[in-house]
Amino acid sequence: MNNIKLAWKNLTNKPLNMMLSLVLFALGVGMISMIFLIENQVQEKFDKNLAGISLVIGAKGSPLQMILCNMYHVDDPTGNVKIKDVKPFLSGRNPLIDKAIPLSLGDSYKGFRIVGTTQDYPELYDVKTAKGKIWKDNFEANIGADVAKIANLKIGDTFYSTHGFLSDGMNGHEHGQFKVVGIFQKSNSVIDQLILTTTQSIWEVHDNHDHEEEALVEESTDNHEGHDHAEGDDHAHDHNHEGHDHAASQKPLIEEVDQEITSILIKFKESSKKSFQALTMLRGINENTEVMAASPAIELNRLYDNMSLGESFLRNLAMIIVFVSGLSIFISLFSSLRDRKYELALMRVMGATPTKLFFLIILEGLLLAVIGYVIGIILSHLGMSVFAGQMEDKYHYSFTAAKFLKEEFYLLGGALFIGFVAAVIPAYQAFRTDISQTLTES
Repeated sequence: MNNIKLAWKNLTNKPLNMMLSLVLFALGVGMISMIFLIENQVQEKFDKNLAGISLVIGAKGSPLQMILCNMYHVDDPTGNVKIKDVKPFLSGRNPLIDKAIPLSLGDSYKGFRIVGTTQDYPELYDVKTAKGKIWKDNFEANIGADVAKIANLKIGDTFYSTHGFLSDGMNGHEHGQFKVVGIFQKSNSVIDQLILTTTQSIWEVHDNHDHEEEALVEESTDNHEGHDHAEGDDHAHDHNHEGHDHAASQKPLIEEVDQEITSILIKFKESSKKSFQALTMLRGINENTEVMAASPAIELNRLYDNMSLGESFLRNLAMIIVFVSGLSIFISLFSSLRDRKYELALMRVMGATPTKLFFLIILEGLLLAVIGYVIGIILSHLGMSVFAGQMEDKYHYSFTAAKFLKEEFYLLGGALFIGFVAAVIPAYQAFRTDISQTLTES
C-alpha cells in the first residue's frame, strides 16, 4: 500500500474529525477566493469603462452618483443641465479639451438604457459595429451586443422606449419608436448594454410625452368620452411619428441653448492632462458655475476606500476561519496519534523508518489542505455564478465564474503551508515513537 492510500485510510478512520477540518478549511479558502474574484472583475469593469475620461459635468448633486450614472449606468441621474450652461465645454474652443461628449438619459427598453449622444461616444471605447451602420437620423439606434442577445433584437427591428430605467416597463407607457440600424461588436465595456441614438431623438420623445400629458389633462377637463386605454396608447404611438422628419436636425447641438442634456464626458488632450489649468478646472467649475464637475479617478478612489472596509473585514474573517481550520487539523492529527501508537510501532517493526512515519503524518495534513482547498475553490466559483446572475439581472453587467486568477494558485501554496505547519508537531511525535515502550504498554 503506497503512502497516499495509507494516509487516506488514516484520515477516513475518523470521518467526523476529517469533515470538520475540511468544512472549516473550505469555508475559509472559499471566502478568500470569492473576494478575489469579485474584486478583480469589479475593478476590471471600472477600469475598462474609464476610457480616458477626465471629468464628468452635470447637474449639482452627488459626484459619485453622477459618475456611476453617466459612466457605468448603474445609478439615476442627478438631473439635467441646460445647454446654455455648458456651452463653453461643447464649443470645441477650449484648448484643454480633446473631446466633449454629451449624454441624454431618461428612457430605456427592457431595462437597457437609451442614451442620446454623438458618434464620438462609441469611439471613446474603440467599439465598432459588427452588423449594420452607425445611427445618423433621429429614431435610428445602435444597440450593444448584450442588448441584441438578451432583448432578441436584430437589424431592422423596431421597439418603443419606456420612460425610466425599470426592466418591467411599469414605470411609464411606451412613447418613442426606434429602429435598429446597427449592432456593436462585443467589447466587454458599458457599450454592450446600451442603446445609442441622437440627442434630438430624446428631446423629441420627451417633448411629445409632455404634449400627450397636456392633451390628456385637457381631454379629462373637457369630459371627452369614448376612448379606452388601448386606443389611447395607439393614439400616442401614432402621435409620436406623424409628420416627424426623422432626419437629424441640421442645427448644431450647441445652438439649442434652451434644451437640456444629462451630462458631458470630458476627455483632456494628452498634452494638457497635467497642466495647471486642467488640474484646477474641476474646482473652478464647482465654485463658479451652476453645474457640477466630478473626476472619475477621485470618485472611484473614494468608492474603493469605502469598499475596502468591507473587503478587509471579510478577508480577516476568512483568515480567522482558515487559522481555526489549521488548528482543527492539528488537533485531529495530534489526538489520533494516541489511538495509533501501536499501529505506528508495528510499522516500525515491519521496517518503516522514523522518517517515513514523519512524512506519512505530514502527507495527511497536506491531503486535508488540498481537499479543503479544492472544495473551497468549487464553492467560491459556485457563489460567483450566483452573484454573476444577480448582477446581470439587475445591471446587465456580465461577470463570470469561469475565470481563474493567479491569486487562487497562490492560495493553494498558502493552503499547503497551513496543512504542513498543522501536521509538523504530530509528525514529530510519530518520528519519536519508542517501539519497545509502546509494544510493552500495549
